[in-house]
Amino acid sequence: MSVVATERYGSLESWKYQLKDGVMKREREGGNGGTTGKTIIGVFKSVFLPQGYPESVSGDYLQYQFWDTLQAFSSSLSGTLATQASLRGVGVGNQEATVAAATITWLLRDGTGMLGRILFAWLKGNKLDSEAKKWRLVADVLNDIAMFMEILAPNFPTCFTLIVCSAGIFKSIVGVAGGATRAALTLHQARRDNMADISAKDGSQETLVNLAGLLVSLILIPLVTDNPLLTFVLFFLFTILHLFANYKAVRSVVMETLNEARLAIVLHQYLRDGRVLAPLEANHKEPVFLEFRRTVPIKLGVRLGELVYTSEDLNLAMKNNHKPFLIGVKRGSVCVCLGPDASVCDEIRAVCQAVCLCAVLHPVSPLEGALKQLSMSHSNNHWELVHESHKLMDQIFQPFLKGLEVAGWQTSRTLLDWNEWRVEWKKKSS
Repeated sequence: MSVVATERYGSLESWKYQLKDGVMKREREGGNGGTTGKTIIGVFKSVFLPQGYPESVSGDYLQYQFWDTLQAFSSSLSGTLATQASLRGVGVGNQEATVAAATITWLLRDGTGMLGRILFAWLKGNKLDSEAKKWRLVADVLNDIAMFMEILAPNFPTCFTLIVCSAGIFKSIVGVAGGATRAALTLHQARRDNMADISAKDGSQETLVNLAGLLVSLILIPLVTDNPLLTFVLFFLFTILHLFANYKAVRSVVMETLNEARLAIVLHQYLRDGRVLAPLEANHKEPVFLEFRRTVPIKLGVRLGELVYTSEDLNLAMKNNHKPFLIGVKRGSVCVCLGPDASVCDEIRAVCQAVCLCAVLHPVSPLEGALKQLSMSHSNNHWELVHESHKLMDQIFQPFLKGLEVAGWQTSRTLLDWNEWRVEWKKKSS
């Protein structure tokens, strides 16, 4: 028999067509051993994994989903303990409690949570794309704090409503930050524009985990009822598992798009030894905890008035600069004004220059190479430092940009946190 055609279903199975006496016969390659086991595994994959897995998703998908599943399971168990405490606090099982009082408490909790959701989305919504890992971790920490408050609330009857309302605000932040960062991570995982499929299968995985958590909760509830000490001990253990799994989950994500932190890590390494880090190396070095205060913050896409105050300042900002952005140091911050015709490469260059200025203004380690030379031009005149940084960028940026592309970074789009101000200024006549 001769093989006339072959076919495969992704990387899961392959078949061959053989011709015998004018009749085509379809046969699975690799023999028929373990057909039942392969069928069960195949059904499981088709139910819970995106179509085309693993080619249709990013390389970090499986590792992230494993840790995300573990954290969801532990969170489900902690949530059961918190729910039981909340119900006990509003009077379930207490003959003296009234339905009206319990309803008012529940409505106040939901109402404050709704307000918290709106305020958080307004204040921090634009940060959730550029710092998805950090806010994913923050969301789960706040979730654990909210559940701890709910477990603690019944022990303080006079402050019960205040405590559960505060917990409701935290949970509303969790809903916004968790949902938005999950969407950002789904966009990263989708390799065939299959965000909807990945999101749907993630929902199936979460439902399966919650079902398993429900079954375990049925065993736990009789044990923890009227036993506050065991409740706190179990909650403590589940919380440790939850936070550890979340940390491992965000650490496993390898994003190829540049945000400020990853770009700074790659640029510092390049200035140190001329090597451009691959996405895997840079992501492992990226901080995943929020920094609440920076010594020299970078402000991207600011109004012109935040950068220059006089015509002399404007002339100084344009000196040695032929790019569609203006950069300077004002009030302890590195400010960047972006022109309307700036490209993605211009945005990357502007942030690279801002990172160099920050490193010189507040070095966290001894400066080496190009940064050390740049620091020698820094006296008390910040504009002179800016002018020298333009010259530095003229020398290094194009080789650095090519190195980014070779290393596997996306340079067609970024996750840099630009504000919406765009400035047009009158160029100097030559």
